[in-house]
Amino acid sequence: MLETGTNDSTFPGHADDTGVTATAEESRSEPHTIHTLATQHHVENGVDVDDSNDSDDSHIQPALNLATEDDAVVLAAETESGALLVRTGEAALSLTGMVESLLFVADGPVEAAQLARVLNAPVEVIEEHVRRLADEYHTQGRGLRVAERNGRFQMVTAPAAATIIETFLNLDMTTKLSAPALETLAVVAYRQPVTRAQVEAVRGVDCSGILRSLLQRGLIEEVDRLDAPGRPVRYGVTDLFMQHFGLTGLHELPPLASGEEEQLDGALERET
Repeated sequence: MLETGTNDSTFPGHADDTGVTATAEESRSEPHTIHTLATQHHVENGVDVDDSNDSDDSHIQPALNLATEDDAVVLAAETESGALLVRTGEAALSLTGMVESLLFVADGPVEAAQLARVLNAPVEVIEEHVRRLADEYHTQGRGLRVAERNGRFQMVTAPAAATIIETFLNLDMTTKLSAPALETLAVVAYRQPVTRAQVEAVRGVDCSGILRSLLQRGLIEEVDRLDAPGRPVRYGVTDLFMQHFGLTGLHELPPLASGEEEQLDGALERET
C-alpha cells in the first residue's frame, strides 16, 4: 500500500528546516507518492524543483492517472502487492473503495465500462474490484449487496433486511402481487426470454392482462422479438424485480420443485 507523507518529510534534492540536504541513500527510501505530491506542490507555488536526485521508483508501477483539479491532486498507482490507491487531495481510498462510492451514488445499475472511464482504469480491473466488494459484503454479513445483471452493477440492500426496511420506511404493503401475477412472473423469471404464448402454454389461461400489469409495474420488460412468424415480443424480468425480491442475480432464484422443471420446459418446447 502506498504511504502518505507529513509536512516535515525531507524530499530528494531539497534542504529541510535545519538546512541539511537529504543524502542519496535517504532519497532512495522516500515513497514515490510523497515525492510526486511534493513536486506538484512546489511547481504550483513557483518553487524551483531539482529532479536530478529522484528516488528509486522501481517498486511502483507507472501511475494510471495524474491530474489536478484546483488544489486537489488525483493519483492512482499500483504497488507491488497489486493494491490500487486513488488519492484526492488529502483523502486516499483503495480502488475498491472508489468503486463502492460510485455505486452508492449511482441512481441505477451502471456498466463496468462507465466506472472504468471515471476511474481511468481497465474494465477488467474494475470488474475484479466490483466482485471483490460483492464478496466482502456477502462474507462479512453486511447489510448491502452488489447486484449484477446483464453486465451492469447496482448496490442494493440485503434480502434479510427487507422486513425492517419496509417497517422503517412505512412502505405500503397493500400492493402485493396476486397469485396469478406471481405465477406469470415466475414463468418469465425462470425461463426468460419468453413470449406471451409460451407463458400461456405453461399456465393454461390467457395472460395478456397480467403481462400488461407486470409491464406497468416495471417488473418485466420487452427484451426482444422472437425470430418467427409475427415476431412476437419476448419478456424478461427487470432490475426492479431483482430489488423487489431481494436478489442479486437470477442464480439466486429458489430451485423448482420436483417435476415442475420438466413440466415447464415441456410446455415451452411445444409452443416454440
